[in-house]
Amino acid sequence: MNILVLNCGSSSVKYKLIEIKANKVLAEGGIEKIGLPDAFIKFKFGNEKIQQDLDINDHVGAIKSILDNLTSKEYGCIKDFKEIDAVGHRVVHGGEKFNKSVLINDEVIAKIKECYGIAPLHNPVNMAGIDAINEVLPEVPQVGVFDTAFHQTMPAKSYMYALPYKYYAEDGVRRYGFHGTSHRYVSQRVCEFLGVEPKGKKIITCHVGNGGSITAVKDGKSIDTSMGLTPTEGLMMGTRCGDVDPGALIFLMDKHNLSSKDMLNMVNKESGLAGISGVSSDMREITAAAKQGNEKAILSLEMYEQRITKYVGAFAAEMGGVDIIVFTGGVGEHQSSTRANVCNPLRFMGVEIDDAANDANNGDEGIISTPNSAVKVVVIPTDEEYMIAKDTEAIIEGREP
Repeated sequence: MNILVLNCGSSSVKYKLIEIKANKVLAEGGIEKIGLPDAFIKFKFGNEKIQQDLDINDHVGAIKSILDNLTSKEYGCIKDFKEIDAVGHRVVHGGEKFNKSVLINDEVIAKIKECYGIAPLHNPVNMAGIDAINEVLPEVPQVGVFDTAFHQTMPAKSYMYALPYKYYAEDGVRRYGFHGTSHRYVSQRVCEFLGVEPKGKKIITCHVGNGGSITAVKDGKSIDTSMGLTPTEGLMMGTRCGDVDPGALIFLMDKHNLSSKDMLNMVNKESGLAGISGVSSDMREITAAAKQGNEKAILSLEMYEQRITKYVGAFAAEMGGVDIIVFTGGVGEHQSSTRANVCNPLRFMGVEIDDAANDANNGDEGIISTPNSAVKVVVIPTDEEYMIAKDTEAIIEGREP
């Protein structure tokens, strides 16, 4: 069964074609800058990385270009579109409407659109990908896999905000959490890797990169997570501020006559590592600047790492301990110094990092704690596309995802 996985952003489409029975990636790549004169597609072909300029006005055009590329004589891996058995879509926000992946039909589409109000930057473009497949491949079944679904097992004490209850009842204002597909994958995979059952295990999954979130997973279920109604809450990120006193935002709005749009832009695009360091949102550039003695770059790294430690400690307390800490995401998989700086303050909990194993690990599955550590610390590369494909396969075959 060949499954096309699509992840549609506002001006981009990432894709991966997976032969799921053999767990084989047939093709992967992405289109960026949709609607702009310098739009392009980049993809892997064998050991080559290829980039080509394109003239693309919308997501329908982008997906047509992807399909053309998959069936082209020069770079194609399938002969025609009939070899695509299903399409799995990443959908960012499912609200309280979806607690698992679902086959997309008119009713599901209506519910995705009902979430536009709480996910105006994400759901409309995810929907654009669904519409595009309906237009280009109308006979191919589609499945929606929701970032928020994994976190629907959180109890009310974890997801409720201490705001007037009417705003939850009338407007759905609560913590939903994100990166759920990644947290679900790595929390399952780490148990397979260690040869243990999820039942009875207390796991903290740290998906940290340009965006980042942490989840407390108990008995295989999410019981708390750091992101909230939107992906802005929680950790300090590349350009997002994470947790901040709402009173500080009101103060700045009043003092500088900032609109809600101004504030939305500031907390999502001008803050985080970029806002503090003044260097970049890219961890590699900030780390290089810090090594050269840039004080703001050093401060931004210290803030970034301290907030991860704080959430790990809080979630360990909430669960009454922790058995496994997992690092994943761009920074979690590749930045050994961040992993060490996050874990070293947790020695009081019995966390002991094996410095040699940690330094040697650059994105491979592996244990980076010492044999004597009371807590297993493990690096597990995330694979959201595989998880989306597996859910799609299950639903197409009539099984529970």
